[in-house]
Amino acid sequence: MVKKTKKAEKVLRITLVHSPIGYPTRQKETVRALGLHRLHQTVEQLDSPTLRGMIAKVAHLVEVEE
Repeated sequence: MVKKTKKAEKVLRITLVHSPIGYPTRQKETVRALGLHRLHQTVEQLDSPTLRGMIAKVAHLVEVEE
């Protein structure tokens, strides 16, 4: 019997460094969807193509660490 080892999933640390005030509503909603509510708040999310796309849309507002 062959056991499959689970691949270590990558975790991204996302920090809100600029306020979304003055930006389009869709960008504000994207910041909220990432789980960010206030400046300098950091959340950890599992890496996925969907998450990467969201980060790309608000890259000017957030800082990402792997």
